[in-house]
Amino acid sequence: MRVGTSMLDVVGDTPVVQLGSVVPDGAADVFVKLEWFNPTGSYKDRMALAMIEEAERRGDLRAGMTVVEYTAGSTGSSLAYVCAAKGYRLKVVSSDAFAPEKLATMAALGADLTVIASDGGKVTPDLVTRMIAKAQEYAGEPGTYWTDQLNNRDSLVGYAAVGREQLDRPIDVFCAAVGTAGLAMGVAHAFREAGSKSRVVIFEPGSTPVISGGEPGDHSVEGIGIGFVPPLLDDSRYDEVRTVDETAGRTMARRLAAEEGLFAGTSTGLNVAGAIELARELGAGGSVVTVACDTGLKYLAGDLYTT
Repeated sequence: MRVGTSMLDVVGDTPVVQLGSVVPDGAADVFVKLEWFNPTGSYKDRMALAMIEEAERRGDLRAGMTVVEYTAGSTGSSLAYVCAAKGYRLKVVSSDAFAPEKLATMAALGADLTVIASDGGKVTPDLVTRMIAKAQEYAGEPGTYWTDQLNNRDSLVGYAAVGREQLDRPIDVFCAAVGTAGLAMGVAHAFREAGSKSRVVIFEPGSTPVISGGEPGDHSVEGIGIGFVPPLLDDSRYDEVRTVDETAGRTMARRLAAEEGLFAGTSTGLNVAGAIELARELGAGGSVVTVACDTGLKYLAGDLYTT
């Protein structure tokens, strides 16, 4: 049994499950890495811990300083947990477009929360830029450290572990939806470092296909599809970008819960819907890996599981 001396010691090394009933006959095997086994129920714990500890290592973040970040909720919850364990104050900018469970979690973990009003609860193309602007304002105050997740390469240090944890099995394709792009780029780095030939495929919501070269649009998939190409995304580190319909992702999230006992949010449903399409194309004998980004417990106040 793994025993940590603090809550910071139990990030990562999450289990993987092979899907059964939702994968059609004749398709490749589909595996899902269950990232809700991290302390706040999200893969963002990996990123938050890396951003804080790398900043400490350089001397950019020191005792008594305040950490600042903009977030859809999971990064904020993860940073709040890390800052609580390390004794830093945290100022978070989020929005009412995101799950109230996430906002409540950040507050419970001690974050000073600013909520930006959305347009009808939608993630619109201007929402993230407004959140960033407010965080930048806070970051100008003395004694602050802005983690700035969209531009912070320290996140790749944390996410590379997801790739290394996959390398004990043959993988044809790793695939995942893109928000900051930290996960996909971190995994790609780990694969390249190990000499793995696995393909990396990234997803985005079909209604905002900016990485695919289309126009930004509105959607309701928290944490991905930010309305512009994320700065950390390196097109030499992935093999293909695909769009996945948000409705297909929501339907798959409900199927995963009802048919597999895998309880997660819309981004996970979108990941699995895209993974199954890749599995159909690969055919029997192949393998596709994706991630369950977080737990479905973060989405019970919304309409994902009520419509």
